[in-house]
Amino acid sequence: MTEPGLIRDLVRGVPVFPDDMPPFDPHAAPDSPVDLFVEWLARAVEDGIAAPHAVTLSTVGDDGLPDARVVILKDLTRAGWQVASSADSPKGRQLAAHPSAALSFFWPAAGRQVRIRGSVTTGTTEENDADFQRRHPVARALVLAGSQSSVLSGRDELDAAVAQQVQRIEATDGLASTTWTVFTVAPDAVEFWQADQERRHTRLLYTRFGEGWRRELLWP
Repeated sequence: MTEPGLIRDLVRGVPVFPDDMPPFDPHAAPDSPVDLFVEWLARAVEDGIAAPHAVTLSTVGDDGLPDARVVILKDLTRAGWQVASSADSPKGRQLAAHPSAALSFFWPAAGRQVRIRGSVTTGTTEENDADFQRRHPVARALVLAGSQSSVLSGRDELDAAVAQQVQRIEATDGLASTTWTVFTVAPDAVEFWQADQERRHTRLLYTRFGEGWRRELLWP
């Protein structure tokens, strides 16, 4: 059993924020959170932050409890932030039953977070297939195997299933998936969080207001 205080002692003194962080003037922020997100993401890519397009997708299960996992941002349009998964995966089923989600980006090297909440819609057949075809053959094979999150007996079972589906992909030009789905999170609220060494963090919240956005500063 873990001794009380072991974890506290282990993490004590570990730096939370980098010494140098990018400036953020919320009063100069654009009218749309989409535009500000593009600015922040471009800066993260330019600064070489690892996997800046990785995002935590939070959903609600049938038991009413939250569920979360890290996925990859597929695209961003005026309609919202896009991620993708099989409709028959746990997250796909959860989004079908409860079409709302939260997205959380965290770029520790910049001391920045972006939090998005909103309703979820699914892509058209053409949009879903276009995204599916852009995936690596092995990634497509895993989708076609259709067993995400099922109990796995061993690596041999996985390798055999992938090999079988890769053969199908190679034999059939443009082989499509009937389950692969692009999910768009249409934002109702977007928060931009910039860390401060003294914990006087800057938090700028965008919320829907008519056809535009209301911008408000939040207490740290």
